[in-house]
Amino acid sequence: MNGEIDEPVTVFTTVAALLPLNTLGHYIHWHFIYISVANFTVVVAMIVTFVAALFLPFPGRKRRKENK
Repeated sequence: MNGEIDEPVTVFTTVAALLPLNTLGHYIHWHFIYISVANFTVVVAMIVTFVAALFLPFPGRKRRKENK
């Protein structure tokens, strides 16, 4: 095998090697809300994406108005 690894190195294995995955997660506790930082980050990203979709114009909208 010449010391080669059979599996290709992916982004996930690289990140897993850089971050300590055997520790406890960090949590946000605010009154009755108890959420992990990772889940909170995902929720915030989803809200930002939703708000951006509401206010950013759709592609091609300007062209359709010019054709009328």
